[in-house]
Amino acid sequence: MMDLYDLHTHTTASDGSLSPTELVTHACECGTEVLAVTDHDITDGLSEAIAAANDAQLTFVPGIEVSVTWAHQTIHVVGLHIDPDNAELQTGIQKLQEYRNWRAEEISRKLEKAGIPGALDAAKRISKGKILSRTHFAHFLVEQGHAPSMKQVFKKFLVRNKPGYVSGDWAELEDAVGWIRAAGGLAVIAHPARYQLSANKMRQMLAAFRDCGGVGIEVVSGSHGASDIQRFTHVAEYFGLYASRGSDYHGKETSYADPRRLPALPDGCRPVWTHSDWYAAS
Repeated sequence: MMDLYDLHTHTTASDGSLSPTELVTHACECGTEVLAVTDHDITDGLSEAIAAANDAQLTFVPGIEVSVTWAHQTIHVVGLHIDPDNAELQTGIQKLQEYRNWRAEEISRKLEKAGIPGALDAAKRISKGKILSRTHFAHFLVEQGHAPSMKQVFKKFLVRNKPGYVSGDWAELEDAVGWIRAAGGLAVIAHPARYQLSANKMRQMLAAFRDCGGVGIEVVSGSHGASDIQRFTHVAEYFGLYASRGSDYHGKETSYADPRRLPALPDGCRPVWTHSDWYAAS
């Protein structure tokens, strides 16, 4: 049943607020039957999530969300059914983790220059894993009263031309897809409606993604509205990509939809879980 898949979620291993075990419990409460944990640039939460899913008799898909820079834009590629122990994948994401540490220091330095000291120590306190993300800085800025919500704090401080902005220098698209494929996984473009790409640039990016071995795109996402779902249903068909469904759930305090309110894939989509390599990957 395609409406019981949630193939994009986050835990405290990256920037989610629930531990892997808590996320599995929440997924079960939401009626999810197939869950993927896809933390940013790290696989540390997967072993705990696998154990919890086994206890709960929940079908589990080990995953990751790899950060990519393409045409000066940050793009996210989800890997589904990966082998977390694959050496090529781990070597690649280790470089991204090192970059994240450098970026966190830069964000803190820029915020201090803007009159907001102590951001790095606070982000480390808020983070419960090895990954430091903009989300952890955003929580700190909300705590300090610099903005009323996570959405507003990103707009005021953490995007281009704002005090805490640091441009991304992530993996190459071809490299990220290559790491996922080396780990036996299926590569899927995450939440495409969020990217500030013209129609022409979007076509170029998706063609490059497909040509280097990417197979899917998130048609249904927690950040997609009805018009986005309709648009990317057609885009998936045009590029011959499989459709994925994921809440991008980070916790109850984030703005994206709770998995219980996530719509099913539209009729006519080819779900990524019908890909010929889906069961081979598992």
